[in-house]
This record gives sequence, C-alpha cells and structure tokens, in this order.
Amino acid sequence: MKRSDLTSHRDERDRFFKEHYATPIPDEDLDTFLGLSYFPANEGAGYVGTYAPSDGSKIQITSTAGTESGYHKRGVLYVSIGDTRYSLTVLDDGDGGLFIPFGDQTNGSETYGGGRYVSVVQGDAETAAIDFDLAENPYCVYDDEFVCPLPPPENRIAIPITAGERMYEGRAQTPDNR
Repeated sequence: MKRSDLTSHRDERDRFFKEHYATPIPDEDLDTFLGLSYFPANEGAGYVGTYAPSDGSKIQITSTAGTESGYHKRGVLYVSIGDTRYSLTVLDDGDGGLFIPFGDQTNGSETYGGGRYVSVVQGDAETAAIDFDLAENPYCVYDDEFVCPLPPPENRIAIPITAGERMYEGRAQTPDNR
C-alpha cells in the first residue's frame, strides 16, 4: 500500500472512532480521544499467498470472554512470513468480508495481548493478499462490552509483526506515526 493511501486509511479510521455513532470508544473517552497509535508504515508488510477456499462450515473460535462462538471458515491462506510457511485460517467477518485473527511476538508488549485482525483480499481463484499495515485491534480493546474472537493456534506467527495498529492506551491517546 502506498504511504499516502495508508495515511488516508488511518485518518479515516481515526475519524470513524472519534465521530461515528458506532464507535467502540467509550463516551467518557471521546472528548480526549486524538487518534489511534500505529507502527510506522512498513513496505514489507504485504504478502500474497495461495488461497484455498473451504465450504464455509462453522468452526468454534475461543473469545475474549472465554466462551466459544461459531465462525464461518472461508478458507486457508498459505503464505511465507519470515522463514516460515503458515496455513492461516480465514474467517467470515459477518459482513461478507474475509479476515484473519492473528497473534505475533508483539502481543502483550506493543500490541493487544489477544492478537489483532487483518483483512484478506482475494486475487484470482487461487491467490489472496494481506497487508499487516492494515492490521487492526479488535473492538474489545477499546471497551469491555465487546467480546472478540481470539486467533486460533494455527494463526500464531512466530515473529514480531511491526505494522498496523499498536495497543490502545485509552484517555488522551496521542496519534503517532501516520
């Protein structure tokens, strides 16, 4: 993703979080909310892999509440990240889009301990792409009222993914690295 497109994407996301009626930011934090925190743009954060669609059957995914919920498995993305080839489970986001809940070595220090989400963009019938510069925190990071799916074990990446959203620190958040 070009830097200007990424900046526009991040500005639009911050505007949604500040102004939209469906923002996950609690009302009491909106007056001091200045934007989300992001890693600097990372030109090496995009990957294309082989996409194998599945039948869309439901699989059980553990949530932040400790319960399990059914999500439609839409396929598997086979992609090399670092020196490792991964088979990442792709889920339906409920709005017709595809996403991968993933964990990595930044979880719990620079990013949310429960992992982040990245959208999947299908190419032709056999390929798909992910761009970790677009990795997002789940809504449960911002408000405990939300329950979010956690990454399944196969979606845990063994290296730090220093791209996308950083951990949200709450009140008087200072935006950085646009």
